[in-house]
Formats: sequence, C-alpha cells, structure tokens
Amino acid sequence: MSKTAFAYLRVSGKGQIDGDGFPRQLEAVTRYAAAHNLKVVKVYREEGVSGTKGMEERPAFNQMVAELQANGTRIVLIESVNRLARELMVQETLIGVLRRGGFELVSVAEPDLCSDDPSRVMVRQLFGVVSQYEKSTLVAKLRGARRRAKAKTGRCEGRKPYGDRPGESEVIARAKSLRVSGLSWDMVAQQLNAAGMATRYGGQWFGSTISKIVGRNDL
Repeated sequence: MSKTAFAYLRVSGKGQIDGDGFPRQLEAVTRYAAAHNLKVVKVYREEGVSGTKGMEERPAFNQMVAELQANGTRIVLIESVNRLARELMVQETLIGVLRRGGFELVSVAEPDLCSDDPSRVMVRQLFGVVSQYEKSTLVAKLRGARRRAKAKTGRCEGRKPYGDRPGESEVIARAKSLRVSGLSWDMVAQQLNAAGMATRYGGQWFGSTISKIVGRNDL
C-alpha cells in the first residue's frame, strides 16, 4: 500500500508563477513518488516568495504544516533543498519545524540530505551556503545590469504584467465574465484550461493565479 505525501513547491518572483518552475518541480516530485511507492495527495505552491523569507512569510508552508498535523500524512517532498529555501538559517529553521513535528522531508534531488548522519548534515549546510552565495551573486549582477541600463537609456523596465501581450486581455475578459457569473476562482481556472486558454508560457491556470491577475485589472 502506498504511503501518502505532500508536495511543497516554491518560486521566488511573481513573474515566475506562470513559468516553468512549478511544472518542473511537480514533475520531479511526482516521478520520485511513483518510483518510491508514494502517493502525492496534495500540492502546496508558495507563489512569489523569496528563498530568503522565513516561515512567517510563507502561507503555503504554514497551511501545509497545519494539515500535516491534522490528516496523518508524514512525508513532504521537495524538488531540491533550494526550493525549500536559499539561506542556510532559513533552511535549517524550516527543516527543524518539520522534524520536531515528526515529519519526514525528502529532497528528491538529494534523497538522504535530511538524515541525521553528521556528514549529511554538513553537506546540507554546505548546499545552503553555496545556494545563498549564488543568490547574492545573482542579485548583485541583476542590480548592476539595471543600473547600467538606466544610465544608458534613462529607464529600466521589468517583466511586463499579464495582459500586456496580444491575446492576454481576452483571457482576462473571459475570466472576469466567468467570475461575475458566480464561479469560484478554481472553477474559473478550470474553464479557461478547458477552453485551451493557456498561461503566458503555455501552462495551466490555477485559481489563485487568475484571481491575482484579474485583481490587478480591477474586477
């Protein structure tokens, strides 16, 4: 009989919500689950939350912990330890919360990363240090690039919001119409998916995502 597991997914930026991050992470987790006789019964998506943020700023993580304590599931799957967090102290804090509750955290990229073996603890902490360094380096590079672009052109634009590209306004209009008809956001997302109205990057809609987009466009 399969054991049940929860999946925890995270992307850092709001602009990544509709990208490849969530599908890639979910594919890795479900592939691991199928190979290890696990059944993923619920997926928690941390949308637009930096890897440096602690538990108090992670609504999906908090909901997951509460439901772990309530329904008997004991295993949490993540794609890799940096999907949990990118800063060492945050990693260790979140891992500690799960372990104190008696729950097992499995990183499918590093399956034994969270064991008590001293060498694995050291490796986990080294991964955290490297990930934190990479994040800091990337932020510094992006900041420098924005400054250079602004100095050269007088402006520096970020990612265009959903609705700016051709065809996207029609999706927003359809979502608004479905919402006004009385459907929940999850049902709105289902209707958009059924109609073949994909996200900007070809993925499926989720209720939480479309509600935020429509909210920005003044429903």
